[in-house]
Amino acid sequence: MQVGARTTQPVGHYDLCRQLPKECSQKTERNSELELTRKLWAAIVAVNNEVNSQIQPRTDMENYGEEEHWAYPENGFGDCEDYALEKRRRLMALGLQPGDLLMTVVRQSNGDGHAVLTVRTSHGDFILDNLEPRVLAWTDTEYTYLKRQSERHSGVWMQINDGRADAVASLY
Repeated sequence: MQVGARTTQPVGHYDLCRQLPKECSQKTERNSELELTRKLWAAIVAVNNEVNSQIQPRTDMENYGEEEHWAYPENGFGDCEDYALEKRRRLMALGLQPGDLLMTVVRQSNGDGHAVLTVRTSHGDFILDNLEPRVLAWTDTEYTYLKRQSERHSGVWMQINDGRADAVASLY
């Protein structure tokens, strides 16, 4: 996944950072890629499956009474970014670094915005998604990739140049 210039932070992520400053102050010095072993792959798949089955879908309006609200799904309900945040938190608890677990904003084929978690590994970037039970390489999804967190600083967002469309990343 090729990134371009720095871009705007999603509004929901900005609000999350104000509530939980630690979420946006994580810095990573990448000395090497995350080695994708069989054991790590099994852990990634397990976390994806666990979160997808444990969290019940509910829009931010239904859950929080507002249009866009990024939060950990403490009450067992959430929408796409809440699933992705929980997967990120669980993988970090297993020892993965913030710079390998990047919140990512995409556009679905129907034009709707959506959030997923990108896991950066020695075998490429993989997507953990609440709408897809399989963990897929980012190139094997139907999404147009707009922007993601920087691998070096969790409070910085970067444009994605996925080469598949000329989408504008400022929508979401």
